[in-house]
Amino acid sequence: MTDKFVSIRNLRFLLHEVLNIENLTQFDHYSDHSRETFDLALDTAHKIARNLLLPSLQEMDKNQPTFEKGIVHVHPVVKEFIQECGKGGWIAANASYEADGQQLPFSVTTACHFIFGAANYSASVYPLLMYGAAHLIESFGSDQLKREFIPSIFSGKWQGTMALTEPQAGSSLGDIQTQAIPTDENHFLIKGQKIFISAGDHDAVENVVHLMLARIKGAPSGVKGVSLFVVPKKRRDESGNLSPNDVNVSALYHKLGYRGAPIVQLSMGENGDCHGYLVGDPNKGLSYMFQMMNEARLAVGVGAAAIASAAYYASLEYTKERRQGRRLFDKDPDSEPIRIIDHSDVRRMLLFQRSIVEGSLSLVLQCCLYSDMAGVTTGDQKSKFSLLLDLLTPAAKTYPSEMGVMSVSQGLQCLGGYGFCDEFPLEQFYRDIRIHPIHEGSTGIQGLDLLGRKVVMHDSKAFVLFLDEVCSTISVACEIPDLKPYAEKLQHEINALREVTYGLMMLASSGHNEDYLEDSTLYLELFGIIAVAWQWLKQGIAATKQLERKLSQSDQDFYIGKIMTMKYFFLYELIKTYGLIERLSEEDGLTANFDDKFFAD
Repeated sequence: MTDKFVSIRNLRFLLHEVLNIENLTQFDHYSDHSRETFDLALDTAHKIARNLLLPSLQEMDKNQPTFEKGIVHVHPVVKEFIQECGKGGWIAANASYEADGQQLPFSVTTACHFIFGAANYSASVYPLLMYGAAHLIESFGSDQLKREFIPSIFSGKWQGTMALTEPQAGSSLGDIQTQAIPTDENHFLIKGQKIFISAGDHDAVENVVHLMLARIKGAPSGVKGVSLFVVPKKRRDESGNLSPNDVNVSALYHKLGYRGAPIVQLSMGENGDCHGYLVGDPNKGLSYMFQMMNEARLAVGVGAAAIASAAYYASLEYTKERRQGRRLFDKDPDSEPIRIIDHSDVRRMLLFQRSIVEGSLSLVLQCCLYSDMAGVTTGDQKSKFSLLLDLLTPAAKTYPSEMGVMSVSQGLQCLGGYGFCDEFPLEQFYRDIRIHPIHEGSTGIQGLDLLGRKVVMHDSKAFVLFLDEVCSTISVACEIPDLKPYAEKLQHEINALREVTYGLMMLASSGHNEDYLEDSTLYLELFGIIAVAWQWLKQGIAATKQLERKLSQSDQDFYIGKIMTMKYFFLYELIKTYGLIERLSEEDGLTANFDDKFFAD
């Protein structure tokens, strides 16, 4: 199969021509960078992905982590990749110079992690978790915690994790029971269990540092009583040496896909000697953790788009090389079979994949740009970008995840029976991507977050800002004759979204909260389609402007392909909103009022 898994040309198009990422360099924080440094980061990431990660993709799937004598063993390439990331500054790339980082924009490093994820998703998650944990300590931890943990995490010596979920609580973090008992010393004693901890233990690092939610003894019930702690697998003794911290792996999960990264169950404090170090103030842990959770949600979105990208290029190569069948009206049995890609339905499946991959990636990078801008602006501008980021994060996590599964499925379909066999990578991609609608808050949770919180926060200010952003793009597109019909289609959909949203708000204001949220997942689906259509219109504008210049044939083909894929999305995907809009406009409360006794035995 092909060794192509991403399009660097497309990444440059999105960063430079759609998002105009170079504008960030006018701010002091990014002033040392340029288009050249951004492109160098992409090229270097691609080289690492092609030479180190891609060759071990299938091997890591077949030889998954093992748990022997209390130690989780991972594939040797994991250690090699982590060391490369530490040595090359990839883990600390977003961090400030003061923290020994490179002050690269989040949008650029996300594009690089997209490359890593497309080459080998399981391997790509380790440094992402490291950065998230270190950034959390950097943002809210004491100077002592920063000195103790951040350098070792950024160097790749220590793994970082986020330890939230518990057996009895699942996604309901207000119900966690892990206890933190105060002591007279500079630590708490931690006791409890955590499940589904990605990279929660492995032998590719010296230590594992858990950013863990726990409840201080006597704290209020619910989310208001949750605190955040640093809980390392090993802690320093009085001599400065690392010694066990009473954190043990009690189970290693065996998974459908994503097999190269261990997911473990942890037991803390079985011997009453697990030390945890409070991050920030007591009872504010969940608000702190949302920083890492939101970063992780964008990482899940870009990871799903990355796997779908690899599947797209694998199926594209196969359909160009494989010959099978003849055109429907070719009655000559002796004529040469045509390539699979010459069948129009196969072209439709390939266009579907490309529209999902490149539309999803564009949406995630848009969110990352908002994050970058929120970090360097002040006042109303900072508020604007922060609100847009908060609003769009559920869609940027969910649309690539849900539609990525469907995209990979269509890639597998392009290969027919061979797609179901492990001699080709499509079946692995199909397994690997299935975790993404579950990871970091399931689709249902993202729907509740979007409709129940984000759309209504600050008197719907974020929602209004989003409408303004989309309408601004529509206004520009309406001035371009070839794009005007598509701009008008999006205007119709954004008007419908506004009407549906305010109609649902009226339902909530009348006290029908269950009815209001019963179809929040469908609302998220509608919102996601419209958000990606907006991104495709932005890409259409950028491509049309480039076609006004004198171009090489390959560049001309690239931009025409962009516009054709944009048209596909509008004509095949955007129209799927019609049924969603009709359903969301109803007020019958069917699912909210459906008694479980009516389900079949």
